[in-house]
Amino acid sequence: MLIVDDERHARERLDRLVGELPDALVLAQCGTGLEALRTVEELQPAVVLLDIRMPGMSGIETARHLATFPAPPAVIFTTAYDEYAMEAFDAQAVGYLLKPVRKERLEKALRQASRLTTTQLDDVAEPESEDSRRQHVAVRSRNELKLIPIKDVLYFRADQKYVCVHHVDGEDLIDGSLTELADEFAPDFARIHRSYLVAIGHLEALERDAAGRHSVRVRGQEELLPVGRRQVSDLKRLITSR
Repeated sequence: MLIVDDERHARERLDRLVGELPDALVLAQCGTGLEALRTVEELQPAVVLLDIRMPGMSGIETARHLATFPAPPAVIFTTAYDEYAMEAFDAQAVGYLLKPVRKERLEKALRQASRLTTTQLDDVAEPESEDSRRQHVAVRSRNELKLIPIKDVLYFRADQKYVCVHHVDGEDLIDGSLTELADEFAPDFARIHRSYLVAIGHLEALERDAAGRHSVRVRGQEELLPVGRRQVSDLKRLITSR
């Protein structure tokens, strides 16, 4: 089992409670979501006790990344939400523990622990904050996990069954679809073509060639990206309104 919480005393309290339960063992403690992802890769715990509100990477985002692992652990959220907000967790059958955590509740949650689906995470994320989007995209390369900050992404390009992420440090392949990414990261990214989703903040100009074909120039990139005919008018309005 892995305990993840940015508050040391909360981690230590959970550690003590787990120590009182039969057949339960804490493998490690982590103070951040990023540390948790790396530790899960290394130790492969069966269960993660995961705080929701953490600086840098929230528990919800951490759980999203954990769900993409080849053998994801079961996740139990720990939270200080009030009773009303708990309805979202109950409705999705997601494991959670209300702080301060009680031994009886912990034991029950561990018995019922299960892996989370993407749909469950999407619905649980709603009460977490007004903006529950990921702040990173996760890339798996040679069995290693790399996190790319969304602010560093220039554009996404459909690449057969995958999506190629073009970012300030290069490019990487991820699982997923442009439609899902467009829904998650709107309005900061614009669909300019069936194969391209571009970060609005990195758009430099809309250009037109002698044949009347439109393309966009992205900051720091030599290659011009094609613009679909249906997207031209929306893109013009978007650029002029900036």
